[in-house]
Amino acid sequence: MQNTKKDESPSAVANLPGTSTSEGIAQTATDPARRFHAVRARTVAICAPLKVEDHVVQPIVDVSPPKWHLGHTTWFFEQFILKNSEEYKLFNADMAYLFNSYYETVGKRVLRADRGNMTRPTLEEVHAYRAHVDKAMDAFLASGNASEEQLRILELGLNHEEQHQELLMTDLKYILGNNPLFPVYDDFTESGAEKTKGDFIPINGGLYSIGSEGEGFSFDNEHARHQVYVEDFAISDRLVTNGEFLAFMDNGGYADFNHWHSDGWQWVQDNHVQAPMYWHKVDGAWHYYTLKGLAVVEPKMPLCHISFYEAFAFAEWSGKRLPTEAEWEVANTRFQWGQRWEWTNSAYLPYPGYKRVPGALGEYNGKFMVNQMVLRGASVATAPNHSRASYRNFFQPNLRWQYTGIRLARDGSEN
Repeated sequence: MQNTKKDESPSAVANLPGTSTSEGIAQTATDPARRFHAVRARTVAICAPLKVEDHVVQPIVDVSPPKWHLGHTTWFFEQFILKNSEEYKLFNADMAYLFNSYYETVGKRVLRADRGNMTRPTLEEVHAYRAHVDKAMDAFLASGNASEEQLRILELGLNHEEQHQELLMTDLKYILGNNPLFPVYDDFTESGAEKTKGDFIPINGGLYSIGSEGEGFSFDNEHARHQVYVEDFAISDRLVTNGEFLAFMDNGGYADFNHWHSDGWQWVQDNHVQAPMYWHKVDGAWHYYTLKGLAVVEPKMPLCHISFYEAFAFAEWSGKRLPTEAEWEVANTRFQWGQRWEWTNSAYLPYPGYKRVPGALGEYNGKFMVNQMVLRGASVATAPNHSRASYRNFFQPNLRWQYTGIRLARDGSEN
């Protein structure tokens, strides 16, 4: 599968970090080149409104330069598919060192914090690298010799690139949102007011099954569908709004330690946090940066760009709580979701029976199952057809540059 692990067994491949059912693999096999190019073209299209200078900035360690995303998603196909072919010629041997992200198994890499120092290769050279790999992938797919294993890796690579498309959107927003001119990216719409009233939907307790049902693609952290028991609970039919969070702020929410975890309160103090990310007080009124530029905060729109710490504190202040990830999955058909990744009160841990795959691709999810919280749903930046009810997103509790929001829950099934 890759040069460093030549004894990869078919049984291990069947449990890749992202796998599809036989039906899903068959769909990929029907026209893999078309799907490949559609995904690859979307990444380039996301970067189209950017200037060259926008592609190389790394304001904080969590944000990668757009140029790095363009290179890394290309390296993935080269490393895990093309390098196994004797016919493939490397574009540049340095690309593996520059664009490997965290795969210790396949060699050394540039430190994450140093990605913004990579003024070379140039953006033009990175696009040439993409073209080189795409041409080689075209030849590989046109040969008709792709094995089931390789089609699984291809599907994983495409879903991996779709993940990076969302990261690309949020990273470029951070880059532009920290530019003192607050430049416009394009007319991308980040919010839509929900028409529901904020009622709480009662859910009866009992045994429920959660996890991937085995239809289509899923990542390994969704696997091992299993039963969970939940008590009676109720969950809001809409997300928390900007106006509701403003009430929390006006009531001294950021100044009252009683609402916060100890770690969260320390985070507030250390970072002097007074509002969600991208919020700015201008002439006495709250504004926020959007990809359309700086705008007045709209009270009815769903809250965005908050940490788990803030989500928990708001829930405490409101007399409610965050749902667990099991509760969210059990109830997800009862409300609309997809504008914001929704913080849950569940730590990111393996499902019962989870086992990491040997080799480099086993590093995809398993080694991150510590010190992170689960988010459920999707966001306005999620790639088309990349969301599902069993999807388990995860981030450290202090991070908020993703499109994160809050859906409240409470104990008991009464309305």
